[in-house]
Formats: sequence, C-alpha cells, structure tokens
Amino acid sequence: MQDKLPLAIVSDIACPWCFIGKTRLETALAQFGLNERFTITWLPYELNPEMPEAGMDRTQYLDTKFGPGKRREIELRLSEAALESGVTFNWAKVTKSVNTRMAHMLVAAASTVQRGGDMTAALFKAYWQEGRDIGDLETLVQIAVEQGFDEQAARDELANDELRETVIGLENHAREVGVTGVPFFIVDGKLAVSGAQPPDVWAQVFQQVLATQQQPEMPEF
Repeated sequence: MQDKLPLAIVSDIACPWCFIGKTRLETALAQFGLNERFTITWLPYELNPEMPEAGMDRTQYLDTKFGPGKRREIELRLSEAALESGVTFNWAKVTKSVNTRMAHMLVAAASTVQRGGDMTAALFKAYWQEGRDIGDLETLVQIAVEQGFDEQAARDELANDELRETVIGLENHAREVGVTGVPFFIVDGKLAVSGAQPPDVWAQVFQQVLATQQQPEMPEF
C-alpha cells in the first residue's frame, strides 16, 4: 500500500469561500478516486483577528469592510458559486460576523484524535447553514457534544491557554510563509494552491503531484 500524501488546508470557518473550496476539493477527490491517497490536515487562519470576542452585526461588518449596501451583491455572487459546488448558504440566518479563535481551538483539539475534518464540517454547517454563533463558548461546547465529544473535555480544551497559543502560532506561521488569503492548500508539502478551485484544476494538481511520486528519488550523498 502506498503511503498517504499530506494535504494541508489553511482556512477560516467564517470564510464562505473556504466552505466552497472544501466542498470542491472533496468532490474532486471522490471524482478521481483519491480519497484514500491523502491525509488532510486543517490549519487555522483568522481573516479578522481583531474581531471582538462577541462578534458584530454581519451587515454592519460587511458595510464597513466592502462599503454600504454590498451585502446582497456579495451573497448573490457566493450563492452562484455555491450552487455549482453543491453548497447551500442560509443567508437569512447568518446575522453575526464572529470571532473564530475558539472555533479553531476546537478543530485543533479534534485533530489530535483525527477528527479535525469532521469538526470543521460541523462548524461550517452550524455557521453558514444554521446561523449558530460559533464565537460563543456554549454553542461550541454543544457542537462538540453533537460530534460525540465529552462536554467537560470540550470545555477544558476551549479554556486551554496552551492550545490557544498553538493556534495563534500556527496562524502567525501561515502569514510568515506568505499566506495572505484563504482557502490555501499545501499538497505534499510542496505544491501550493490558492483559492476555491474547481475540480478540473484539482485534476491537474493531482496529476502533477502523483507523477512526481512515480519518479525514483535521488540518492542522498
């Protein structure tokens, strides 16, 4: 059996393009029968690290960031891209822009038991489809319980200063190596893919990565 190849995904739960990008990648992996060839790791990134812990009204946030009255235009464009990808957004329920630091801590904790992908999927769904406040401690604990995690363990992880510092360190590292936007994918430790790319682009990426796997490695001197 061939060794699995690493595929790191730098993303933010509060990034709608990350939700679309995740789904497009999963579609491509399934389409080309490559689900078993990659080990996926989720890495944190905060598009808005200065977001207040309590979050802020989403319309106000988008008006501030993109200009007054842009929300509908932005959501329409996202909905069109999402529809093609099999993703749905429930815009009426997404009333708040959130601080995602604790959500990233929850993903990091779940990743220690190889459940990072499951937790990420649950958080995307909770925020973008159910309109839940994933910046809120009690909401995050409830989502963890729904995913089969122990309630007290989830509370302990979300209060864990060491885990918080680990997440901050990973975010800083992403910026240091030049990640300026998400989603950002690092395939087999060497090939970078930026943005929510469609399956045909992933087909080229997979072809390139797997071709290099067939070549014998140079001996070390």
